[in-house]
Amino acid sequence: MGLFFSYLKWQRKAIGAFLAFCLIFAGVFALYELPVEAVGYGAVLCVFLGVILVVLDYRAFFERHKRLEALRREITVTAAGLPQPWGPLEEDYQAVIRVLYEDKLQLTDQMRQRYTDLVEYYTVWAHQIKTPIAAMGLLLQGEVEDTPHNRELREELQRIEHYVEMVLCYLRLEAPATDYLIREYDLDGIVKQAVRKYASQFIRRKIRLEYEPLNCRVLTDEKWLLFVIEQILSNALKYTRSGTIAIVLAGPKILCIRDTGMGIAPEDLPRIFEKGYTGFNGRTDKKASGIGLYLCRRICRNLGHEITAGSAAGRGTEIRLDLQSAELAIE
Repeated sequence: MGLFFSYLKWQRKAIGAFLAFCLIFAGVFALYELPVEAVGYGAVLCVFLGVILVVLDYRAFFERHKRLEALRREITVTAAGLPQPWGPLEEDYQAVIRVLYEDKLQLTDQMRQRYTDLVEYYTVWAHQIKTPIAAMGLLLQGEVEDTPHNRELREELQRIEHYVEMVLCYLRLEAPATDYLIREYDLDGIVKQAVRKYASQFIRRKIRLEYEPLNCRVLTDEKWLLFVIEQILSNALKYTRSGTIAIVLAGPKILCIRDTGMGIAPEDLPRIFEKGYTGFNGRTDKKASGIGLYLCRRICRNLGHEITAGSAAGRGTEIRLDLQSAELAIE
């Protein structure tokens, strides 16, 4: 109904002119004292013809509106799909639209090329930086003395390696195709890989790990889920000065990782999975990027999992991974 009123508003000049003509003819008929029947008969004929013209014109208007609306809703709109113009003015409008569309295509191609170059550069950089990282790791392993200083250096090197993995993960997620390999995996095997990676940090910081065999199999991608668990453990270690980190099953295929760290402020909790959001802890730490948990949520969505967080400031944080929501096919 709203579209019909919009049509009447668009045709208000023609409708006003028609009513004005009717009044003129009625005045002329009255001045010449013509019979009322003649006036009424002519009025009925005019109204009948007018209604037919309005119905036909509104039908054409409605079809054009639906066609333009369909073009607007399409992901890729082509200027060739525009309807035939009604007169020179619409031809001018469509000419302007075609010029703007060609400009848009050129800008899109330029931005796509720039993005491709940028991704290629950072992909090459990430792979190249792994070589000196591996060399530094071998040099530190060759040290005879296992001093606290050397252990701290190894942990910092491990952190650098983790940041490089985050860069590669980010680039892969932005790519059109991602190398997912969906299979049924033993959850304990994935969790143990993440725990072994950070074992030295648990020992050096004297943080107790509470973990018992989960005896659970999940449908997922091992590499991507491992990255998520590693990122959660990394955050837990970063913000836990002392205490405990627990890895348990809170329900059927619901992996829960709890820590007794500084926790998350209530106003920050709803936004911790947003891209670039660091919150109060991140502003205090001055090193947080706000990318880690954002990547975790994106990966979980792609895998059909769900990640949620609960926390209280000063009382620790709990991250839950619902791994039973995956509706994926085994490859």
